[in-house]
Amino acid sequence: MNSLTKHRGGSGRNGSRHHRRNRRTSTALAVASLSLAATIGFAGCAPVDSPAASDSSGQQLQGEITIFAAASLSASFTELAEAFTAANPGVTVAPISFDGSSTLATQIVEGAPVDVFASADEATMEKVAEELASTPVLFASNLLQLAVQPGNPLDIAGLADLPRPELQLALCAPEVPCGVASRTILKAHGVAVTPVTEEQNVKAVLTKVKAGEVDAGLVYVTDVQDSAGAVDGVPIPGAERVRNSYPIATMAASQQPDIAEAFVSFVLSDEGQTILATYGFSRP
Repeated sequence: MNSLTKHRGGSGRNGSRHHRRNRRTSTALAVASLSLAATIGFAGCAPVDSPAASDSSGQQLQGEITIFAAASLSASFTELAEAFTAANPGVTVAPISFDGSSTLATQIVEGAPVDVFASADEATMEKVAEELASTPVLFASNLLQLAVQPGNPLDIAGLADLPRPELQLALCAPEVPCGVASRTILKAHGVAVTPVTEEQNVKAVLTKVKAGEVDAGLVYVTDVQDSAGAVDGVPIPGAERVRNSYPIATMAASQQPDIAEAFVSFVLSDEGQTILATYGFSRP
């Protein structure tokens, strides 16, 4: 994974963040070490188990954290949070904010209080580089798939069918990760389309298909799986060449850095990776 550039210093809000970051230098270095270990693990070694976590003094973790996560992580991160708090009964995870990664990044830059951010692509994580306390770590990947009505009544066999005049298509908006990936794969296949709607996150595209408001939508494999039969999936040849990789990082403004780091560690652990795999995510 390419390192994401972080800038520090400044006055006002940025200056105060710089002061907080100095107080947590050892913490940030520890997380950077975790990031390197995790990256090596993704290259060929299995992640390690994550036992119940403790803070820097060895005491059991206590407190609440706030997590922002890409909409495509809704089901998996809900279960991850439940498993994490079960292992750490002194910790509460506030209701997770799930939305398009670009929307969440904008909120972070504008000062939204958050401890952990999980994005659907690296480019969006780079937009919040100045807000990060740790080096982002890739923890999962995902592939695009066509979502169609159950039984595929319009016989949509692939991307080449999407320009059919009678077919109504939903895409993610071009500024969000699923929108970038959708347009990249359409261009690679030489397919030009005019969607009837462009949504701010992938779950909204899926909802349009499930409700019958559109005939098809480009979503992720995990979204089709999570629909439990409400839509059918049509695989896309070459989808692996437009794979979305998901980074996660802790935030400089976190009021609970020990808990935030422990949650990231849990996502990278054997248990965390197993949970992600059950929802259709692959390793980066």
